[in-house]
Amino acid sequence: MAAPVSAGKRVFAPTLRFTLLALLLAALFVRLGYWQWQRGEQRQADAARFARGADQVLELRTVDAAGVPLYQRASVEGELDGAHQFLLDNRTFESHAGYEVLTPLTRARAPALLIDRGWVPFLGSRARLPDVTLTVSGPVRLTGRIALLPSPGLSAGRAAPSPEGRWPKVTSYPDMAQLAAALGVPLSPRILLLDPTSPFGYARAWQAPGLPPLRHFAYAVQWWSFALLTLILWVVSSRRPPPVAAS
Repeated sequence: MAAPVSAGKRVFAPTLRFTLLALLLAALFVRLGYWQWQRGEQRQADAARFARGADQVLELRTVDAAGVPLYQRASVEGELDGAHQFLLDNRTFESHAGYEVLTPLTRARAPALLIDRGWVPFLGSRARLPDVTLTVSGPVRLTGRIALLPSPGLSAGRAAPSPEGRWPKVTSYPDMAQLAAALGVPLSPRILLLDPTSPFGYARAWQAPGLPPLRHFAYAVQWWSFALLTLILWVVSSRRPPPVAAS
């Protein structure tokens, strides 16, 4: 370590251990800030893609939704299977707990497409499920946005639908293979977020997934501030009284 440098009545004399710890923490905070900034840029791109998707409506016909860009508005025709529906658990709307209703749409010469019909409130008990009965029969035409199933980011939040029991089936962040297995039919890997103006739906106010971009950018600045504060603390804590000269 370099010889102490005088600084008024105190000297700058950092220890090797404290210096390494401060540098490691500062590097970690810088890395976390960079990660949050990247997430903000990704959310910006998602928001822009979500906005562009509203420009025109794509007619799917027999086209599989797997090949359609995310958030593209699309029109699709088929028959809603009200007897076999899923309730996506742990979904909120305006800070209230509830479910999102997934209803299969059977299509001619194409995999069935799950329609997210929107949010319904939690009724206070898992034993008491909301009534999502459908009375429509015959072909319907629906419009919405092509999207992916919601994901928690961590496998701990997942709960596949039970293979037994009544319908609708409650499930938490399932994957498409689990839903297809419960239905016993092939499913498109994407879903349709039903337009707010389309019939047969519940509460809907679709937005690009994830936090707003500015929230991520704010987190990035916060982490970088922690890195700066760590270095300032290292400098301040490394200034000590000068050693007493031997007489």
